[in-house]
Amino acid sequence: MMKIKYLVAVACIAFLASTAFAQSTTYKQRHTINARDARQQNRINKGVADGQITPKGAAAADAHQARLRNEQSNMRAADGGHLTAQDRHKIARQQDRTSQNIYNRNHNAATDPGVTPHD
Repeated sequence: MMKIKYLVAVACIAFLASTAFAQSTTYKQRHTINARDARQQNRINKGVADGQITPKGAAAADAHQARLRNEQSNMRAADGGHLTAQDRHKIARQQDRTSQNIYNRNHNAATDPGVTPHD
């Protein structure tokens, strides 16, 4: 009986410790979020440069990226400069949707008529 109580106590302590560490954002996680944002911005710029994204489409994609950065900033401000695990998950899902949106803009029938396409 004592062994079971000991195991339950150890499990509870391990759980509490893991949730405490999950609440703060590490440098690597921040860098990954920022790096992904930069890669997506580069994909938008490349799409504009090769004429696959129209100026109107690029403006919409840029505005969406700016909204995500603003939301991320608000999340950090609400949690003392850190992102919670829930915030990181939400940002990752939003970045997934943004990535798909950029892909769709690059692979639709609308192209910029002012740019000569590259083969």
